[in-house]
Amino acid sequence: MTVPDGFLVEAAAPTDEPAALFSRHGRVGVITLNRPQALNAANSALSTAVGQALETLAADPELQVGIITGTGRAFCAGMDLKAYAAGEDVSADGHPEWGFAGAARHYIDKPLIAAVNGLALGGGAELVLACDLVVASDKAVFALPEVKRGLFAAGGGVLRLPRQLPRRLAMELILTGEPLAAARALELGLINRVVPSEQLLDEALGLARQIAANAPLAVQTSKRLAHAGLRWGDDWDDELWQLNEAAIDVIMNSQDGREGARAFAEKRDPVWQGK
Repeated sequence: MTVPDGFLVEAAAPTDEPAALFSRHGRVGVITLNRPQALNAANSALSTAVGQALETLAADPELQVGIITGTGRAFCAGMDLKAYAAGEDVSADGHPEWGFAGAARHYIDKPLIAAVNGLALGGGAELVLACDLVVASDKAVFALPEVKRGLFAAGGGVLRLPRQLPRRLAMELILTGEPLAAARALELGLINRVVPSEQLLDEALGLARQIAANAPLAVQTSKRLAHAGLRWGDDWDDELWQLNEAAIDVIMNSQDGREGARAFAEKRDPVWQGK
């Protein structure tokens, strides 16, 4: 398998279409990268739109889970080379701290699912690595080909991939820049599910709705603690367990914590309040 030239791509002619779209599907917010003519390469407009959509998702109490996907044949083929070569800032307007595509360093408590519809190259693969769960089309391809261009995967690829794969497998992908097909990524445990392309969004929405049916505070606390635990090399560390104890106090004394117990005892579905 070869990687198309395109982890950095030249932008096509500008259009009046928004660079990213945001839609609501019940409790699920869907962010769609919308520069198919440029393989959804990240310029400032896309980074800003994605970053703002994540802020909307984080702030809306009616939304519990987010999905990031793309239009066309690519999920995201990396950074917009033409914009970068012209000296343009391709980061989110006013928020460079959000990282690549307004998302790679933009942490929110709510779970994020990458619905990878096609090529996820360079920064596109790094965007996938920043999500909590991954559903991929059987046409999806992942790669960090930066070393082939004298660069390195600076949007989180070299930092995150060794945490998500066995180290030697991660190092092979980082150092060779070679691509990984969706089926192989599933075998390695890098992604959760592979489905035919026409089923991708339905599958991602189904997974998101399973999560969104659970207690919001419990889900968000679980995500925070799971990420916090990665800061320690030893899960016997007292400070880590202090964080866990503090979270227990909050959750057990929350309305949702009490509601879950009552609903179980009364043999009914719980009604979550998110507090």
